[in-house]
Amino acid sequence: MLGIFKDIEAWVTAVMERLGEPGVGLLVLLENLFPPIPSEIILPLAGFTASQGEFTLIGVIFWATLGSVIGAIALYYVGAILGRERTRYIFQKMPLVSMKDVDKTEAWFIKHEVKTVFFGRMVPIFRSLISIPAGVERMNMTLFILYTAAGSLIWNSTLVTIGFILGENFHLVAEYVSYFQYVVIALVLAGITYFIASRLRSAKINKSQ
Repeated sequence: MLGIFKDIEAWVTAVMERLGEPGVGLLVLLENLFPPIPSEIILPLAGFTASQGEFTLIGVIFWATLGSVIGAIALYYVGAILGRERTRYIFQKMPLVSMKDVDKTEAWFIKHEVKTVFFGRMVPIFRSLISIPAGVERMNMTLFILYTAAGSLIWNSTLVTIGFILGENFHLVAEYVSYFQYVVIALVLAGITYFIASRLRSAKINKSQ
């Protein structure tokens, strides 16, 4: 794992050296489209670079947030193009998926869409994926951009500033954020396991009746 982080770090450094502060925005944009590219490496490294005087702290945060918003808009349109009916059709073909659950999830997102987009920007993995259901539901674009920018600004500012403060120890950020990411993944897997188990149990009960 450390070796992979080192390889990503070397690539991120090369992009920043070549493109400067706008390179931070490009990297964050790519991170939104391809979540395996971790922002917990990009942003602290950009903060460290700013601490060396090569970038400005404000410039790094600006470009990172701009990249976040552009990447989120791109995924929003993926969801919008896919559309509600195609999404529902896909779910209908999935085993163990109840359309009642899909309807409940859809209703929950519609009710809490602003909070979901805002806080979702600060949760690893979901910070990218949350744009797709927003597009499917055709969330108001102005609100989507506003709350995406606000949530991303907090996330980006926090990681960039920590990298700035830690200096050469900026790599510690990736280590601690990865723990949080593991917790998120574990919770998702637990939720999926519970969902599948409940569906199987319900199917078994219905079959016995």
